[in-house]
Amino acid sequence: MAQMTTAPVSPDELAKLIDHTLLKPEAGEAELRRWAEEARAHGFCSVCVNPVNVAFVSGLLAGSGVKTCAVVGFPLGASAPAIKAAEAAQAVRDGAGEIDMVIHIGALRDGRLDAVRADLAAVRAACPGQVLKVIIETCLLTDAQKRVACRLSVEAGADFVKTSTGFSTGGATEADIALMRAEVGPGIGVKASGGVRTLAQAQAMIAAGASRIGASSGVALVSGAAPAAASGY
Repeated sequence: MAQMTTAPVSPDELAKLIDHTLLKPEAGEAELRRWAEEARAHGFCSVCVNPVNVAFVSGLLAGSGVKTCAVVGFPLGASAPAIKAAEAAQAVRDGAGEIDMVIHIGALRDGRLDAVRADLAAVRAACPGQVLKVIIETCLLTDAQKRVACRLSVEAGADFVKTSTGFSTGGATEADIALMRAEVGPGIGVKASGGVRTLAQAQAMIAAGASRIGASSGVALVSGAAPAAASGY
């Protein structure tokens, strides 16, 4: 059952909903180490990184209770299903407990739903037992397409639907979170990602129905400090 609340959450409660995210291509080991240390210190849910960094980060997080999350088919969603599946399987071997995949956006917009289903099924089969989140990239979709993406994700056995990569033309909005929550119901997670940089924004997303927050500014969200310079996340 997805965790949901409409009341403001405490900093400790919020920390448990945060995927502390570092997806910029230039991220090196020193910065990844800092993200892992921050996640340990604040009790974040996970550290979300690119696949090439999963083994390093999962080693840093071993024994902490903080999971390693890997993105797959990121950020375009335009890899073949077999490639996404192989990427997911490798991430799991490297220590990922959660997989955030980007849906086949072009096929979804075309209405080629069998292609979308095949894409989702390939990744779901590649990471049995791991949490699977499907990034639908809401800024590129109509409301009707968002609803279809949510339905297909649920049918495929996804655990979450997620708004955004943070690398396209827009990020999470309260309206999209509310739409997604209405479509998937209470039993599936909804992750708000992209542009959530302040405590007020995070609380608004949670009130709208989000049960996970993807952000590079996780420390600022739980400490009240000013967020770092704006990025996609």
